[in-house]
Amino acid sequence: MAHRVSKLLRFGQEEVQSGQLLTNTERVVEELQDLNAVVAMLVRDGLLPASAILPNPDKEAKIERYSAISKKIGCLTESTKEDR
Repeated sequence: MAHRVSKLLRFGQEEVQSGQLLTNTERVVEELQDLNAVVAMLVRDGLLPASAILPNPDKEAKIERYSAISKKIGCLTESTKEDR
């Protein structure tokens, strides 16, 4: 996941890597779908608690805080729909 998202952030959502058919966005979606499937299977088999697939406001707030810091120091810029 981290590798795919890093590529998307560095090269843009619509970039298609040489030798690939899908855009960076499409490849991130595929990775997310794989991850979601694995987590769902682990929950189903009792290896993870059901809460593993629920939204977590605390985690979202943490990510927002770090994103704000990254934006403040110039490591992350605002993204608009026009940029996508």
